[in-house]
Amino acid sequence: MKEEAVVVIIKPDGLKKSLTGNILTRLSESKLKIIGAKVIKVSLELAGQHYHHLKEKRFYPELIKYITGKLHGDNRVMVLVYWGKDAIVKVRDLAGATNPEEASPVSIRGAYGRILTTGLFENVVHASSSQEEAEREIKLWFEPEEVVYEVYPTKISGVEQETRKVWK
Repeated sequence: MKEEAVVVIIKPDGLKKSLTGNILTRLSESKLKIIGAKVIKVSLELAGQHYHHLKEKRFYPELIKYITGKLHGDNRVMVLVYWGKDAIVKVRDLAGATNPEEASPVSIRGAYGRILTTGLFENVVHASSSQEEAEREIKLWFEPEEVVYEVYPTKISGVEQETRKVWK
């Protein structure tokens, strides 16, 4: 058992349906610490970077519409970083299978997810699947000062009298 970070994204449908409290309550069962959290609009660029590994899949355009809120008319997501022992396994167990129909009915995706007629999994949450993915996602979605623990090395970067902490 090692301490690690995991990214959770409550997707636009979760926010639009006011499921945030229910999802956070379920995630609290993990006994992990929230060390970063924010609500943001997802740009096309950010969506593309997040889902770059799925770019060749036939459902990619619909996935981009989903995460940017175009399917729900509400471009907001809540992005969280959880920290603790076996964080990835704990969060992914609570989230359930990617396909809501295959997810346990007591999991987040099993309880709140659905499959659209296009075949897209509207599964309410994203959870990092590995330590490498968690690191990539934390560095993509957060600036170092937005995460209360220094989970990865940082450096000080300066531009004409202005300095700030950035990812190495």
